[in-house]
Amino acid sequence: MLSQTVEYALRAMVHLAAQKPDELLSSEAIAARTKVPKGYLSKILRDLVVAELISSQRGPNGGFALARPPSRISILDVFIAVDPIRRITKCPLGNPAHLKLCPLHRRLDDALALIEREYAKTTLAEVLETNTKSAPQCRALTPATVRVTG
Repeated sequence: MLSQTVEYALRAMVHLAAQKPDELLSSEAIAARTKVPKGYLSKILRDLVVAELISSQRGPNGGFALARPPSRISILDVFIAVDPIRRITKCPLGNPAHLKLCPLHRRLDDALALIEREYAKTTLAEVLETNTKSAPQCRALTPATVRVTG
C-alpha cells in the first residue's frame, strides 16, 4: 500500500521529528541514519521543502529541519507532499454510462477515504511517542530510544 517514496519520506520525517527543534541535519546524515539512498532522498527532501513540511539552509552549517512542530504535521501531509493517495473519482474502466461509481469502486474509494482520515489524525509526534514505548520498530530513526548498556 505504501510506495517506496512514502516509506522513505516517512523515515526522514520521523528522524527529523526526533531531533531538537533548531538542529539541522545534512542529507548525508539523514540518508545514513534512515537507510535511504542519498540520491533518492534528495528528491524527497526537495518535495518536502516545496510542501513546507521541512526547511532547508544552505552552507557549511546548513541542513534540514522540520518547518513546524511534529504535533502539527500529519502522516497525510507527508503522503500529499511526495505521493498522494489516488482516490477513485470516475469509472476505472472509462465507461461513459457510469455516471457514478459502481458499488465495488464506491467501496474501494470509501476505504481510501478512511485511510486518508486516519493518516490525517496521526501526527509525527504521536508516531514518536508510540515508537519510544513499543517494540524496536524503526529504532534507528529515533536516537532517544537507543540505549547503550555496558
